Amino acid sequence: MPDEQKKPESTMPGLRKVRHILAVASGKGGVGKTTIAVNVAFALKQKGNKVGLLDADVYGPSVPVMLGISESPGWQDKMIIPAQKFGLRIMSLGMVTEKGQPVVWRGPLVSKAISQLLGQVLWGDLDYLVVDLPPGTGDPSITMAQLLPTAGVLMVTTPQEVALADVRRSIDLFTKFNLHIVGLVENMSYFLCGHSEEPIEIFGQGGGERLSKEFGLQLLGKIPIDLDLRKGGDSGVPLVVSAPDSVLGRIFRNIAEKIMNVLS
Repeated sequence: MPDEQKKPESTMPGLRKVRHILAVASGKGGVGKTTIAVNVAFALKQKGNKVGLLDADVYGPSVPVMLGISESPGWQDKMIIPAQKFGLRIMSLGMVTEKGQPVVWRGPLVSKAISQLLGQVLWGDLDYLVVDLPPGTGDPSITMAQLLPTAGVLMVTTPQEVALADVRRSIDLFTKFNLHIVGLVENMSYFLCGHSEEPIEIFGQGGGERLSKEFGLQLLGKIPIDLDLRKGGDSGVPLVVSAPDSVLGRIFRNIAEKIMNVLS
């Protein structure tokens, strides 16, 4: 294949043995995108895959906190060695910056950092690399779309209209770059109080279905508001790891199976 015809990711040393890349995106912050990315990554591993997780949210890297990772990564032949946790290979800007300090970068530095996180990490032989994108349609998302033209995109939303409006913008962005959107996950869909089997729809209802019909996308699953899911994010042990056979654990594995079917 002539150099000018090579896919950008094929020229990035760290990605040469990665078979599928799944970018997890939302148009809006606060919808639980990182929680979904982390648990989907572990659900993919539980389906028998070799999985890596890249925290590409350069402005608010929270994966190290959610997985209880405090050590800095090592280096080998000018390549970054990802951390290992619960069988996943993990890399985040939060592992190389001072804890609690903001990342005050403009566009070119952000694009360079994302490029290095993708291509300068020794991901090795992976079936899936899950990439947690920052919210919005700015430089990080554009850089990812340009560097990874064959990636699949998983969109995360909540039922409320303000989240749907932002997700629509993100879908339009990735569509313009011809990225394949594998489907939608609706987070915070409902709450079960324990005193009734009737779900309480705190953030409204039907948002995921409306987006699904509007864009012709598959709604892969609905995630309820769940105390154990929140605890998993704070304790460093995600719910899919601590309670794989729970109702939520099964929901995430079902989502992972649908993603595998689409990407394969």
